[in-house]
Amino acid sequence: MDRRQRKTRSAIFSAFIELLEKKNYSKISVGEIIERADIGRATFYAHFETKDFLLKELCEELFEHILNNDKNYDCNFDGGSVFLHLLKHLQENNNNILGLLSSENNEIFLRYFKSNLKKLVIAEYSDNENFKNGKLPEDYLVNHICASFVEAVSYWISHKMQQTPEEITKYFLATIEPII
Repeated sequence: MDRRQRKTRSAIFSAFIELLEKKNYSKISVGEIIERADIGRATFYAHFETKDFLLKELCEELFEHILNNDKNYDCNFDGGSVFLHLLKHLQENNNNILGLLSSENNEIFLRYFKSNLKKLVIAEYSDNENFKNGKLPEDYLVNHICASFVEAVSYWISHKMQQTPEEITKYFLATIEPII
């Protein structure tokens, strides 16, 4: 992508995030997005087929940003540090993630967050014996861990992030420890 395309895409994302913080996703029109981003309709559709594709791309880009920006934390992703890493990024509010999580659209964002988190959990725990012992199906365990983490994040945000990322990670790992 050239600089102009990145700039346009960034303007679309910014406009969309601003609208999501104020309105329900279903009530946002492509017209509102292009007006706020100050672009033409054809330009929008050159980047995204639909508003749904825009949301999916936004969530994927936000999640990718979190996962690829680990230089600040020296994470080795052992013993739950992948969860701590994610919580630290949320605490920093990179790319207005907290606005999305605390808006009325958080269920949509959390669904994408959970689906991307599944890949990390599989990578993190695939060597764990409990995933291979046959007592529980792997996909059930992965879903359980992801759902638990999403709920931990929701709890943390609803309590105004009073606990540190380290504390929430500790709480979360204590709840999944019996199964991993």
